Amino acid sequence: MIEQSEYRKRIADILLERELQVAGAVLIQGPKWCGKTTTAEQHAKSLLYMNDPDNLEHNLSLADMQPTALLEGETPRLIDEWQLAPTLWDTVRFTVDHRRGKGQFILTGSAVPADLSKVHHSGTGRFSRITMRPMSLFESGDSNGSVSLQTLFEGSKEISGATGYKLEDIAYLICRGGWPDALYMDKDLALREAFNYYNDIVSEDINRVDGKERDTEKVKKFMRSYARHQGSMASYKTISNDINEGVDDETISTYTSLMRKIFVIEDATAWNPNIRSRTAIRTSNTRYFTDPSIATAALGLGPSDLMNDLNTMGLFFETLCMRDLRVYAEAIDGQVFHYRDADELECDAVIHLRNGSYGLVEIKLGGQQHINKGIETLQALKAKINTDKMKEPAFMMVLTAVTPHAYYDKNNDVCVVPIGCLKN
Repeated sequence: MIEQSEYRKRIADILLERELQVAGAVLIQGPKWCGKTTTAEQHAKSLLYMNDPDNLEHNLSLADMQPTALLEGETPRLIDEWQLAPTLWDTVRFTVDHRRGKGQFILTGSAVPADLSKVHHSGTGRFSRITMRPMSLFESGDSNGSVSLQTLFEGSKEISGATGYKLEDIAYLICRGGWPDALYMDKDLALREAFNYYNDIVSEDINRVDGKERDTEKVKKFMRSYARHQGSMASYKTISNDINEGVDDETISTYTSLMRKIFVIEDATAWNPNIRSRTAIRTSNTRYFTDPSIATAALGLGPSDLMNDLNTMGLFFETLCMRDLRVYAEAIDGQVFHYRDADELECDAVIHLRNGSYGLVEIKLGGQQHINKGIETLQALKAKINTDKMKEPAFMMVLTAVTPHAYYDKNNDVCVVPIGCLKN
């Protein structure tokens, strides 16, 4: 446990500072409890908390009758949980247009508005969007940041770094998740944070998206099945068959959509490169929760359970790495994809930047045998890519849980990096 004192700077701070200089309003969206409001408060000069219990009814009434009144205040003005009054979106857009200034408003939201009929304009040209996720290990202080993703993209092979992590440490970090408040709790209490978050999802949050009551037990079964299929391209049919409790494909589709709207689920889309062979590339999304602790909470697992089942731990470690890679990639104008083809060649993560540069990443718990398997996969995919039509990979990396040191394998042209050494 660490002392809760001053604000822990987030990678989203860098993104927000940048976007406030180029857009009239910035929307920070992401799951609740991930720190959106706290981060936005660091940059705002006036504040409006829409869900303040003492003023909620007044705020909602004013949003209907005179929404511009809610925008009065020094800029940047923070409007927290804006989706409670969707009409504010168009009001902010209109105000930005007429003031003609940058960095006027920061909006935060942990859900897509239930009634989008009250949003008439997309906000293109006025709004910039930032997705904020639970803390990466670098943000929470659990990675020393000795290896920079940006540096790897710049072509550096001079990497070094070490962690003292054992598998049980990684198991704890998976189950604790990246929830900011958990950092300031004793370990046993910190593990409860994810369970509390999960309970809120299945009993309340999913119903708030559209105001419809759902069977909590069915939602729990859906969450458990989704957790079991982390890192796979499982179809809705596969998930419904796994549940086998009268939950049909349409219900699975609905639950998945609702979970996306409250930023609980963040699947990885397929990477579609130019390849030399005629092999078909799988285009289905790969299933992931936004944070690995949601998956472990859904299955009722703790660190000791993962230690007793390393195959399952490997799947949830992949979810942790995907979370961190997404956070780091967004800081350098990148996105994270997944690759799999009809020959069953699969690459866990492909980080693709706007300038066309990309890096290939295989995720392994550790051990030389598994690292070697990751290297084989990376080299097989590199050999398939048609470099006459696209760039060669900027780097190839095996991202591990417990490798003692970060190093560059010159013979295979692959970086081996423990997750506890990585940063943006």
